[in-house]
Amino acid sequence: MLPKSVYRTPNLRGRIALVAGATRGGGRGIAIALGEAGATVYCTGRSSRAGKHPPGRPETIEETAELVTAAGGRGIAVRVDHTQPADVKKLIAQIKGRHRGLDILVNDVWGGDALTEFGKPFWTLKLDDGLHMLKQAIHSHIITSHHAAPLMLGRSRAIIFEITDGDALYYRGNLFYDLVKISVIRLAFAMSRELRKHSVVAVSLTPGFLRSERVLEHFGVSESNWKEVAKKKRNQDRNSKRQNDAISDFMVSETPRYVGRAVVALAADPKVKNKTGRVLSSWALAREYGFTDIDGAQPHWGDYARKKYGNYKICDNVFHSYQVPGLIELMFPAWF
Repeated sequence: MLPKSVYRTPNLRGRIALVAGATRGGGRGIAIALGEAGATVYCTGRSSRAGKHPPGRPETIEETAELVTAAGGRGIAVRVDHTQPADVKKLIAQIKGRHRGLDILVNDVWGGDALTEFGKPFWTLKLDDGLHMLKQAIHSHIITSHHAAPLMLGRSRAIIFEITDGDALYYRGNLFYDLVKISVIRLAFAMSRELRKHSVVAVSLTPGFLRSERVLEHFGVSESNWKEVAKKKRNQDRNSKRQNDAISDFMVSETPRYVGRAVVALAADPKVKNKTGRVLSSWALAREYGFTDIDGAQPHWGDYARKKYGNYKICDNVFHSYQVPGLIELMFPAWF
């Protein structure tokens, strides 16, 4: 790991990126980090100044694009419903017409917070909400990759990111949430097998305890004073009944820019193809590449969680070795 003082933002000037789901949270942080590196970033989502915000959420894609430009890149806001193939097809045609190709695709469409009830058995959940979550957060990723991949074939260091939650196959506390987060891990792996001969990498990537806009509001703080939470007089190690919100956990949180800098580090790595198909984390990549969060810290959620809650197995190199080569690839090596 490089010393903090040595780390420099990689240069992605001239690279074209699409961050699907860039309105807020991890998507916004990733878009801004790509801007820091000088990339041209298409910031897409449904929340626009033209209207259609989720209840109580002020963030817009236009604001994200402006933050990308202010960081040193070029932000382009395009309102897109990624569950609608026609919308995505139109977006990709626009990118092709302007740039002839695409270098970086980040699939971070989510929108499932209001649909998730943790800690309840699946037969008691609202079925419509669960099915909507699958459409919103899995179908949208498949639709976007389907239309975007042809623009990436043969591009030098082209890479697709599937943003997930967690670097392991453990159960995530809600049937539909679990299906979403595991499915995008599998989606990255499956795409990596089909894209490997076209010089396109696909990985899944997780942040740690993400200090998003919604999480900051939950704790009643802002990014400028978030550490004030530690002064609250309550059991700091206790989670709520149905939410991971222990104060001690929050103190190991990371800004959305941290996972964004993980995206930048991978996109700039000439040897990134060695990671294709893998499940990666912001905290492990920070140690490998030497980047920091915006305050200069390197929070490591994995080490913290194992120390507090107990050991668990992650999707590491041993796990990956069980997947490659697979039986079908051995039967039909010429397919992909």
